[in-house]
Amino acid sequence: MQTKKLFSLLLVMILSTLPGFAQDQIEMADLMRSNGKIYVVVAVAATVMTGLIIYLISIDRKVSSIEKKLKK
Repeated sequence: MQTKKLFSLLLVMILSTLPGFAQDQIEMADLMRSNGKIYVVVAVAATVMTGLIIYLISIDRKVSSIEKKLKK
């Protein structure tokens, strides 16, 4: 019974967002694109993603070295 309620709630939430996706024009993106600011947003997002990937790789290397030390 709990699963059915959760599923129906999830379905209602998903269906309530569909009209928002049907909008044709996105005014903020058009304005930022015309001013050239969209490239700043893309650059910042790319920088953040690159930083996160580098951080995750360094953490993975550290964890791997600790695991190797624990096995010995």
